[in-house]
Amino acid sequence: MALEPGGIIAWLIVGLIAGWLAGLVMRGAGYGVIGDLIIGIIGAFIGGLLFSFLLRPEQPVGLIGSIVVAFIGSVILIWLVRALSGGRAAV
Repeated sequence: MALEPGGIIAWLIVGLIAGWLAGLVMRGAGYGVIGDLIIGIIGAFIGGLLFSFLLRPEQPVGLIGSIVVAFIGSVILIWLVRALSGGRAAV
């Protein structure tokens, strides 16, 4: 699966939005701009890997689909960090 809106700026915007949304859902507040961005970008990678098994790899998902995939990956990342650290931990 490819992040359709290409370019580093699009990756940063998608990562920031996804990390912020995941922070809201998982904790009630974000991790700050840099933390949300890092969580979102790593979450986009995790979500992209997971969804590549479900969808054809060359199938574009567009901007909204990219945000959804990154959000799901970000939620999984936050859950994993909390499970491994034994509670709420900043990334």
